[in-house]
Amino acid sequence: MQTDLFGKLPTELPEGFKYAPDVVSSALQQSLLQELPKLPFEAFDFHGFKGRRRVVSYGWKYDFDAEKLGAGPEIPRFLFPVRRVAARFAGLSSEQLQHALITEYSPGAPIGWHKDKAVFGVVVGISLLSACTFRLRRKINGKWERVSIIAEPGSAYLMSGSARTEWEHSIPPVDRLRYSITFRELRTSS
Repeated sequence: MQTDLFGKLPTELPEGFKYAPDVVSSALQQSLLQELPKLPFEAFDFHGFKGRRRVVSYGWKYDFDAEKLGAGPEIPRFLFPVRRVAARFAGLSSEQLQHALITEYSPGAPIGWHKDKAVFGVVVGISLLSACTFRLRRKINGKWERVSIIAEPGSAYLMSGSARTEWEHSIPPVDRLRYSITFRELRTSS
């Protein structure tokens, strides 16, 4: 199900998926947008393939070649206010969101279908500067079930439960420069 022409959400979102517009204040968005372009972005590297989007990780960094999580640079202080917003949206403490991935999508940059790595638990995304189509899909009985929303600047989404484990997500090529901040909880071993 896609949002209708008036931007209403689909009637049924996947279990564990939550979306809300206007979660991040305009003032905080502007503050972030002054800092984000200064970050040391690098092309996303997936087993030698360089993606069109550029990324920088804080707290932890996932190494796709070694298939493991390693320590990364500390989360910068300018991200603390938005991490508090993301944590409150997810019903978590800020300290539970130990990984921050900032992604810069230049015009034409997509992100293909994927699930976040199993080392991560809850995922909270913040959309900045321009909107994108955020797509979700899962295969049931040989058929794809699909849902799409428009992630507006200042909005947040949460993926937990089956939205994290059963559904894949992607973003088709964007029309305008966009930033996203993805905060992730580390999955605890039991």
